[in-house]
Formats: sequence, C-alpha cells, structure tokens
Amino acid sequence: MGLRANPTYRQRRFGAEVRGIRERAGFTAARAAEAMGMNASHISTVESGRTGLSADRLHRLASASGGEQATYVEGLVELGQASGKGWWTEYREQLRPSLLDLAELEDRAERIVCYEPMFIPGLFQTLAYATAGYRGGYALTSPEQQEREVDFRMQRQCVLTGERPPRIHAVIHEAALHVSWGSPEIMRDQLLRLIEMARLPHVTLQVLPFDGRVGFGTSFTLLEPAVPQLSTVVVEHVEKALYLGESEALARYRNWFARLCEAALPPVAVEAGTGAFLAKNSLGLVQRLLYPLL
Repeated sequence: MGLRANPTYRQRRFGAEVRGIRERAGFTAARAAEAMGMNASHISTVESGRTGLSADRLHRLASASGGEQATYVEGLVELGQASGKGWWTEYREQLRPSLLDLAELEDRAERIVCYEPMFIPGLFQTLAYATAGYRGGYALTSPEQQEREVDFRMQRQCVLTGERPPRIHAVIHEAALHVSWGSPEIMRDQLLRLIEMARLPHVTLQVLPFDGRVGFGTSFTLLEPAVPQLSTVVVEHVEKALYLGESEALARYRNWFARLCEAALPPVAVEAGTGAFLAKNSLGLVQRLLYPLL
C-alpha cells in the first residue's frame, strides 16, 4: 500500500501519539523500530500519519517503553485501526478536509463541550439560521457550495439523536442570542430550538450574560473520546481551524471552560415551567429574549 498523500487529522494524531510514546521512552527511531520488528526508515512515515501501524507492533512498542497505561494503548489501537468512513465520506472532494475531520471527531466523542461568543453552536442551529449565516457571511463561496456546507451542518446534528449520543455541554454568550439573522422569525425559531435541545437528557446549556465576566472572543470545542488523553480541542479562526491535541493545550482549555461555566448563568430544567423566566438563569434569559418574538 502506498503512502498517504493527505492524511486526515485522525491519522496524523495517531502518528503523533506513536511519536510521543517513543520520545517518552527515550527511544531513537532505530530503537523503536527494533522493538516493533520493522525498518527504521518506516518510523517517520508512521509518525507523520502517512502510513499506519498494526495493533501488534503498537503493543510491542508500548511494552518496550514500559510506561503507558493499558487503557491509553487500547484507545490508541482503536484510533489507528478505525476506517475513517462514515456519513461524511460522501462529502469528500466537496468540502474542506477540516470539516470532515470535525464530523469524524464528533462521531467518536463521548463528551463534547463548546463555547460560542457570537453564534449558536452548529449542532443546535436550525436550517434557516444556518442558511442565513452562510448567505450573510464574509466567505466568498458559490450558492451551491453554501448549500453543501449547510446540508453538511444539518447532517452533523444526527449525532444528537443516535443510539449513543455524546454528552454535550455548551456555554453561549448572550450576544449570540441577540444577533438577528435574516428576520425575527428566524431568531424566534432558533431560540425555541435551543429550549428544545435543553430538554434532551444529555445536553446542558448555559448562557454567559453581558453583566458577567468578560468572555473569550474566540469559540472553541473540546471533543473527548472514551480515552480523555486522546481528546482534541478545535479552535475556530478566520483563516483555518486549529486542531490541538497536546496535553498542555487540553488542560488549558478544560480549565478555561470550567471558568466559563462558573461565570455563566446556571442551567435549569426546562420542566421548571413557564415561570422560570423570572429567575436569573440561562433558560430565563432565553425566554425573556424569546417573548417579544412570539
């Protein structure tokens, strides 16, 4: 099998984790190759994600290093053996690879946390809101490309209603609830959709109010699979999204999200009833903004 010309994020991440095992053990490429029974020249292609590694050889490397937890190694084996195929496969050659990478990460996640300062998170957007956002955005893309990306975003939401949906915790800045896309009706339906999402047992929504602590200006999403050590932070940027998997970055963003949760209004059970709008909490704020639009 030839070398991959454009490895996916998952493949690059697998290679980076293999390199991490080797470096933590203090192994040279030659020593690692010896432990796995392979040619030393092969190591660089594995660590760059351009080729894979069998489960047996990965276990040999982990055993020789002597310092890796069994759960981490098994999670890494699963990461390396994954096919990378899913509903997003049909969008290859049509969308940016980073979007496909995001869908694959969401599909494997057991927990997703996100912070959005200006927009409703993509997993909670209505079709009309997403469409208006693409049409009113700054990216110069054709109507056909916009339609494909909107359709892709709607497909991503299937993760919310699957057999084993991830736990999702979102902190949304109040500013995102005031932005009007296209018409008041679009925002009305979007706020109603947020309340609908809050009814799901695996979804937690909080609002960071204007009168609270100053929030971040950049959105980010932390996607955690079964092995938290293999989590990824996706940081949105106007040029391109950053995919971060280093332990220091994961710890930093987990800490920042915890602080955002402390500063945000507390979530409430939607079953609290219509009188909840009187309380100072996330649902009450959404309801107060929704009332004039009804």
